[in-house]
Amino acid sequence: KRDDSYVLIRFYEIPQRDRADSISINTNTQSAVKARDLRSNSKQVLRLKKAYEQKYPDGFFATKRGEQVPADKDKALTIDLSLLGKELMAWYMQRPNLSYGETKIFDKYFSTLFKKDYLPEDVYALNFWMNKILSAWSEENPLGLNDILLTMKAYAPYHMLFAVSAIFAQCNNQTNVPAPSECFRLAKDNSLADVVMAIAANCLNNAIVSEQTSSEQNGRTFIPQNWVKSKASISGIQSAIINYFSFLPSMNADMFKQLHSGLRMDPVH
Repeated sequence: KRDDSYVLIRFYEIPQRDRADSISINTNTQSAVKARDLRSNSKQVLRLKKAYEQKYPDGFFATKRGEQVPADKDKALTIDLSLLGKELMAWYMQRPNLSYGETKIFDKYFSTLFKKDYLPEDVYALNFWMNKILSAWSEENPLGLNDILLTMKAYAPYHMLFAVSAIFAQCNNQTNVPAPSECFRLAKDNSLADVVMAIAANCLNNAIVSEQTSSEQNGRTFIPQNWVKSKASISGIQSAIINYFSFLPSMNADMFKQLHSGLRMDPVH
């Protein structure tokens, strides 16, 4: 309200986009602007947003924090940039233990995660799997998740997403990461999405219980938050999936055949 008050503003007009981003980052000492906010206008993100919204006209790709979904868009087809980055970390990088934090995703690993040839169908598929996972993270607990996992909703759902990808890889005897869109297509066409979810939940439960039991037997204190943020959680889930499919032929031969035939994908995927 004072007449002698001033606000100092600095403007840069330069053609180099990367230099402009560098200036924004290195002079960012007072504002709450984070790496995720700075990446919302990057070429990779804008290209992906355009491709997704062209492929799915009823969908919406929210790139900015707090962005409102237009009333004429389907919320089930809405993609949030931050959530997508966490999903990409869990699925493509196979590091769900790093999915909880935005800093590394939108700084150190951004170029690796957000590739320019990324397909909107894969974005759609990741959104489908993640929505299905999060809907199960409730008081009703339809998948019978361990109580400890239910308390870690900010972390553990990404481990379950990783488990889904690992199940498809196991059924195809491959070490490569399968395409989310192909996994979605096979699960949908063969009505196996709920089966895959149940197996993922089972293996995630076994992984954390196994680690808890091992800690107690060796006189160590089991701290779930430490486990879910460590690589031990990844190896634990992988071991649980391998064990599950090792015993499945003798436990349920029909289910074993159904999974291996219904989830079989071409080598290109």
